[in-house]
Amino acid sequence: MPDPLLTLPETVRAKLDELENQHARIEADLLEPAVLADHRRVRDLSIRRAASQPVVDGWRRLKRLASEQAELRAILADPELGPIAREEIPRLESESASLLAEVKSSLVTTDDRRVGSIILELRAGTGGDEATLWCRDLMEMYARYASKRGWQSETMELTPEPTVGGVRHAVINVRGEGVWSEMSFEAGVHSVKRVPATETQGRIHTSTATVAVLPEPEEVDVRIDWEKDVTEHLTTAQGPGGQNVNKVTTACHLVHNPTGIEVRMQESKSLQQNRERARRLLIARVHELERQKKQAERTAARNSQIGTGERSEKIRTYRYQEGIVADQRLDEKLQLRDILAGDLAPMFSALLEQETARRLAEL
Repeated sequence: MPDPLLTLPETVRAKLDELENQHARIEADLLEPAVLADHRRVRDLSIRRAASQPVVDGWRRLKRLASEQAELRAILADPELGPIAREEIPRLESESASLLAEVKSSLVTTDDRRVGSIILELRAGTGGDEATLWCRDLMEMYARYASKRGWQSETMELTPEPTVGGVRHAVINVRGEGVWSEMSFEAGVHSVKRVPATETQGRIHTSTATVAVLPEPEEVDVRIDWEKDVTEHLTTAQGPGGQNVNKVTTACHLVHNPTGIEVRMQESKSLQQNRERARRLLIARVHELERQKKQAERTAARNSQIGTGERSEKIRTYRYQEGIVADQRLDEKLQLRDILAGDLAPMFSALLEQETARRLAEL
């Protein structure tokens, strides 16, 4: 059996070495007093370290096994030690092959696991008032799952539909380990088939809501010249909210001139907080645009783009009468009550396994 390390493409070896070096730098940073004083920085670095740990540990173990095998092959001709080496080499080869498969699986998902913060955007689609109720239900479903996972969430913007208690648009920041690798699968159109509360004749209606999932990068990853590249408009907020909304300048509207991306924030009564949230959302959208361009270049030959933020077609249908959920990417049907209760882990596990297999095939 050939040395498993020799079967690795040079690009993969380079990626593993680079990841090992990055991991060492992160561990060094986490010992710096200035870093330890910044709780947000510590959390972000800890998530990145945890994401790369399995790959780095496996890669280091692989290199040690390769070194041990080389030493054993060097003594095969020795009359006393040769028989021992011949017995030991197959065991090390088998262990190396198994470990290599684990390292490659971890490698293709490491970048996803390193993103510890996302911006989730939900919009009511077709279906009138019922669509706003469905948008609210999805928002609550994600809140339940975030709670189960121990993730932190912050509502950055919310546009309710007060007449029926629905939600027209919501922007939510979710932070925690594994948040992007799991929640990225939610990008797309979510369709629901059910009898609306306002339906008097018991007819089933189809309504939709769209979900966008943006990885929130560190600001250093996105270079924006706030003075030259961005036009800022400060206005009073719009909609209900009393005298403060109508008379005090609290809304922040940003336009990124190079791309035309626009962001408006008015949820908070504080202009400073709205500006900070608007900048974070703008950074995420600019980053996502660049990520999509790079992804399109890499996958121009593929029709499927599972795992990207470009999945704009319907990805899932929730059928209330049958009590099931049908995800377009999975063969098996899911239980509606479990999904709405926030028990999304089994579904995400199946989607992640499918996506990992696809990426491994491209190595």
